[in-house]
Formats: sequence, C-alpha cells, structure tokens
Amino acid sequence: MLYRTNQDLPAEIRDRLPEAAQDLYRAAYNSTIQWYGETTQAHKAALTAVKIYSARNLVTSV
Repeated sequence: MLYRTNQDLPAEIRDRLPEAAQDLYRAAYNSTIQWYGETTQAHKAALTAVKIYSARNLVTSV
C-alpha cells in the first residue's frame, strides 16, 4: 500500500514526526515498498531515512 498523502500515514507516524519528516518517511516508504514489496522492511527503511536526515540536520545546524 502506497501512501499518497501524509494524512494516509499511520497515526503513530503523523503524531510523532513533524511535517517535513512525514514527507521523507512517506517517500522512503513508498520507494522501498515498490522495491521489496514488504511492509516491515519499508517501515524500517523509512524510519532509518528519517533518523539519518534528523542527525544530519542537527550536525549542520550547530
């Protein structure tokens, strides 16, 4: 299942992440689900993308 908008994301993702991180999560999830076809792998990859993005933004903003 692909997520068309951030409103389609699971509530735990919408409630936990800011809008920009939701955009990234959605893009990474959609890309991974198309590649692997497995929701668990797609969720892990999307969260990893958000973590890497967040870590890089913390380092560059200091």
